[in-house]
Amino acid sequence: MARSTYFATHARSAKALAVSVGAIVALGACTPSPRPGFPGGTSVAPGSDTNSTSTTGTSEIITTPVSPAAIPLGDGHVSDSPQIGYVDSCTTTFKRGGAEHAGPWIDTTSGTWDSETKPAVEGSVSWPNASYSVTTSGPSRIISTVDLPIDHATGIFPIPASDPAYQYDTNPNSITAQSIVWRLTLNPTAAPTPRCTGLGPIGVLDDGVLLFNALDAAGRDAGAHEVLDSCGEHPENTGMLHHHNVPSCILDKTTGSSTLVGYAADGYGIYVERDTNGNLLTNADLDACHGRTSTVMWNGTEQSVYHYDATLEYPYTVGCFHGTPINTHVAG
Repeated sequence: MARSTYFATHARSAKALAVSVGAIVALGACTPSPRPGFPGGTSVAPGSDTNSTSTTGTSEIITTPVSPAAIPLGDGHVSDSPQIGYVDSCTTTFKRGGAEHAGPWIDTTSGTWDSETKPAVEGSVSWPNASYSVTTSGPSRIISTVDLPIDHATGIFPIPASDPAYQYDTNPNSITAQSIVWRLTLNPTAAPTPRCTGLGPIGVLDDGVLLFNALDAAGRDAGAHEVLDSCGEHPENTGMLHHHNVPSCILDKTTGSSTLVGYAADGYGIYVERDTNGNLLTNADLDACHGRTSTVMWNGTEQSVYHYDATLEYPYTVGCFHGTPINTHVAG
């Protein structure tokens, strides 16, 4: 689907966007190059939208749920333009990386993977120096995190050879605290054309941990192939801890029909929305950037705004940027 066609069919009403310059200290991270033609302790501030819920917005949707035991495999669903169920990737040439061996939870014949039998990296490492805050200043939302989880332990990384996960994924990386400050707009709106996502940070979730897109370093479905800890996270080669989706440890805490669980780098919220039967939305309910417009709590009031949605199926959170993202690889 061409980008002009995308916005002719998927344009969403939202507030005016004025993306401020943002900064992240991401030591060793590489800035993905946009393709030609693309536009260029814990604290949460009172009145912020973290963990806010709404009881409206999904009553009109009844979803055919995706089985967690048979999630459609996303391998090969990488594009250079927005498509529903795909990652619009700034990276088009991938290298070796990620898990070394496909596990028995991946069924290539049916094209599905089973999240219920997939192992998790063992261990329970606490992070007493974790911090995450969301504050506002004028037209900006300021997110600060050290990229360590504020409300749960992680597994042990590097993955020990004694861990059963090691036979599939020998992740040799250690978790390293970051120093991250993002300045996002309070009221994002659609960019002239959607923007591709890179292999680095594309957002942050409300546990204080960064969010990457749905791809591993080899361009495969990271949720299916990479062995993560019990809260769906692991470090990359610079030590940056990250999720590739909204994991069950966050999903299980959400209430109501919609809950804000994080922010994308273009300023839009990332929500968990459920239909009247309590099922997560699916790709069929969302546009090519993995979002939609519905009534949710945003900036302290119920508003009909565009946002991204968490799903069980690939690409999980953000397929492309609906707005203009900040540069999440600027080192300060």
